[in-house]
Amino acid sequence: MYIPTLDFGLMLESLPFVLQGLSYTLGISFLTFLLGNIIGIILTVLSFLPSKLLQILIRFYISFLRGVPALVLLFLLYFGLPYQLPALTAAIICFSLTSSAFIGEIYRGAITGVDHGQWDAAYATGLNFIQTMQLIILPQAFRLSIPALGNVAMDLVKGTSLAAMITIPDIFQKAKIVGGRTFDYMSMYILVALIYWGLCILIGFFQHYLEHFFEKRFGTLI
Repeated sequence: MYIPTLDFGLMLESLPFVLQGLSYTLGISFLTFLLGNIIGIILTVLSFLPSKLLQILIRFYISFLRGVPALVLLFLLYFGLPYQLPALTAAIICFSLTSSAFIGEIYRGAITGVDHGQWDAAYATGLNFIQTMQLIILPQAFRLSIPALGNVAMDLVKGTSLAAMITIPDIFQKAKIVGGRTFDYMSMYILVALIYWGLCILIGFFQHYLEHFFEKRFGTLI
């Protein structure tokens, strides 16, 4: 009976090669998190406008992208369109859209958590809807959203491993290459799991830093 074992020598030897894909993992994660935030904020702001049709369209967008697996959307963009998109473009579009749906819901919940008196006070000073949202509401909503946004960032880092399915040479794809050459997938997958874990730990540290920074500078909202 074959008992799989860890080859620490192979893991250490392969580490530089696997880390060659780190630029793709981090680049895709950062860019899609940024785009997801931009789209999510736009969706959130539009959802507070008094337009039933607009609200229905936004709810459909969010519901669809939260309900469809990212891998299905990734394959649809890469294999299902009449003209094949570059793999990197397909991955960026996929993860930006899926993250925007979750981020939009995070901001919507955070905005509703801001005291309604903030709206009244802003309108009383002569600010319009956009000014109130930009200067008063969104900064407070962002502070409330930091823990949930940290989770989204971690999910994006881990989710970029799906990009290996369409040949993007990220760290997971690099680990698969070594595993296929050495037939030691267990060691390589453990290695790449540790790398993802380390990246998520760093994101967690940055999340806690932001929480403490805002609490120290502005005080807590809750």
